[in-house]
Amino acid sequence: MPVNKNALIRYRTIDACLRNRRRKWTLQDLIDAVGDALYEYEDINKGISRRAIQMDLQAMRSDKLGYSAPIIVVDKKYYTYEDPEYSITNIPLSEVDLSRMNEAVEVLKQFKGFSHFNSLNEVVQKLEDHVYAASHNTRSVIEFEKNERLKGLEHLELLYQSVVQKKAIRIAYQSFKAKTGNSFEYHVWWLKEFKNRWFAVGVKGKSLAMYHLALDRISELELLDGPLYIENEHIEPVDYYKHVIGVTVSDNVRPRNVKLLVSHEHAPYILTKPMHHSQELLESREDGIIINLKVQQNFELEREILGYGDGMIVLSPHSLRDRIHKKFQRGIQNYNDPELFHKSEK
Repeated sequence: MPVNKNALIRYRTIDACLRNRRRKWTLQDLIDAVGDALYEYEDINKGISRRAIQMDLQAMRSDKLGYSAPIIVVDKKYYTYEDPEYSITNIPLSEVDLSRMNEAVEVLKQFKGFSHFNSLNEVVQKLEDHVYAASHNTRSVIEFEKNERLKGLEHLELLYQSVVQKKAIRIAYQSFKAKTGNSFEYHVWWLKEFKNRWFAVGVKGKSLAMYHLALDRISELELLDGPLYIENEHIEPVDYYKHVIGVTVSDNVRPRNVKLLVSHEHAPYILTKPMHHSQELLESREDGIIINLKVQQNFELEREILGYGDGMIVLSPHSLRDRIHKKFQRGIQNYNDPELFHKSEK
């Protein structure tokens, strides 16, 4: 049975009262304590009814929530726990709970290599130790892809703080295309991950032009107190990437229908893991399947198509078909160039 946040606050407040045996707790005392807690944590000041607390006590006594709390009434007036060591926070975990916690630990452990999540490390370790102590040792059944040698991950924490604290940063950056790096004021709006590569997304100075800065190209970062932070007031990340594969978004380019012929060898992978949320199956035929994507034409789209080699052919638009065709032609020329192989053997 799901428990909402307000109910959980009530149960934990009642539990704290009943564990405090230095005073006696009447029903009105519990009502007052719960009312104070709801006001403190949720700013709810309408009060709590006598009937609501009685129902909470009944729920805690029952096994519906797994508590089975030994709540007794002394002198027909005062509520307390019959077992002075009891607390709803000390309930043993069920096998289902342990299984779910094991899965949660495996997920959370993936963030332990990121500086931004350093504060989680101790929490994850405690949770992992608790699960281990409560169950027998088993091998992990969940394995995630993670490259711990990625550059730039040490910048995640400061970039995250710049967004949370709404502060501009001074950044030293050199793109792959630039011969030298430069330093500039930057306002981070969000962090974006694509295929294990992280980007800081925001605007330079007072310009409203969007930039994706790869973390592995950042050499220095400094949080600034002076410049007024330029906030993101109108762009939702989910909407911003709606019509693209990857992170390259063009504000003045409309998404187009991209028709692709996929060989039967690769069709199962494409159908079970779509290239984009707009993907739809148009036709199945002897030489493969035809799918349609409604996306902007960008670098990541081309790279995805090229990654399938001869297993994927662009049918339209012709501009994209020609670009992919030329790239394959240059690739064939490179493979047919004996000089390239002679140089690699030296």
